[in-house]
Amino acid sequence: MSVVQQPDIQHYLRPGTLQLSSLPPLSLYVHLPWCIRKCPYCDFNSHEMRTGDMPEQRYIDALVADLESALPLVWGRTVHSIFLGGGTPSLFSPQAIDRLLAAIRARLKLSADCEITLEANPGTFEKDRFRAFRSAGVTRLSVGVQSFNDEHLKAIGRVHDRAQAIAALEEAARSFDTFNLDLMYALPGQTQAQLRQDVDQALAFAPPHLSIYHLTIEPNTWFAKYPPKVPEDDEAYAMLDILTERTGLAGLQRYEVSAYARSGHHCRHNLNYWQFGDYLGIGAGAHSKLSFAHRIVRQVRLREPRLYMEQALQGLPMAQEEEIRLADLPFEYMLNALRLRQGFALAEFSERTGLAITAIQRGLEEAERKGLIVRDLARIMPTERGFDFLSDLQSLFLAET
Repeated sequence: MSVVQQPDIQHYLRPGTLQLSSLPPLSLYVHLPWCIRKCPYCDFNSHEMRTGDMPEQRYIDALVADLESALPLVWGRTVHSIFLGGGTPSLFSPQAIDRLLAAIRARLKLSADCEITLEANPGTFEKDRFRAFRSAGVTRLSVGVQSFNDEHLKAIGRVHDRAQAIAALEEAARSFDTFNLDLMYALPGQTQAQLRQDVDQALAFAPPHLSIYHLTIEPNTWFAKYPPKVPEDDEAYAMLDILTERTGLAGLQRYEVSAYARSGHHCRHNLNYWQFGDYLGIGAGAHSKLSFAHRIVRQVRLREPRLYMEQALQGLPMAQEEEIRLADLPFEYMLNALRLRQGFALAEFSERTGLAITAIQRGLEEAERKGLIVRDLARIMPTERGFDFLSDLQSLFLAET
């Protein structure tokens, strides 16, 4: 992928087709791309490398240089959340994370209650390691358990086992006031009874936040090349019913298609994505969405870690940049906002996109006719049917070609 020179700030501030009355909240995403082993279902930008082989300090240097080159685009704006994702960010030492967060604080204005999440894999767990991440400034941990069944963990290529998952979650609960537990369902060979066992084991930790994802076979993955036998659609829907029932009884609210939380523990970083907020993404392959008075821009960083480091250190981390077309804004907005149980306020649609409600009127009428949304004068919300057939609902807002 070629390197793109980032234009001068005046390029973004020139007159254009949009007229945004205000800028949305801003988050920071930091991509740490290495894993011990690539999972066969994973289509994220992740690369196998053992902890001792990682160019940890050079990569942190590159991230800081990347951030510095992007500062003019977000100057003066407050950052409300930071998400360290991957890959497996917990492969990085607590000292490296401490250095990274200190560099971020020195360059960006963070809100007083800024949420700082780090993704962690039980396979990288060591006693007191999570506590050290907390001391470095991380406020929220997201633990990628996926299953408590050793056979299923092996089938999906995870490097940890049930015992390591339990130990990691016990440490997370001791070290953090809030944390997320990641589960997957519709795994190869999984039965409804086994899913109940997974969910009940997860809920035994009283997680403040639970993310539950249907295993999907993504293009360009090992599973795409060698598809495993997974539960049929009807079986997967029955599993979703089990999840809805079990989480509800445990006092967790399904506030997004794949996210369940106790009151006060919603993931603020992800909420900002779903509410079409802005995010600056730094790191190999990271994506950004940034709003200016007259345009909304998407950026992608160079994907290959070594090329990214080389170019970021020269102030050239970008591989791609484009302005979102006016015709695509309704779909871009709906792709996110309709994932939320509470949907979105009509006024917020206009505020975040600069478009009048008439831009989505036809899609709303069709969605209402099909029973996929309910609405009043102020708000649009997906129905249960809309949640179940979310892709069909979102597609109603695709731009006409």
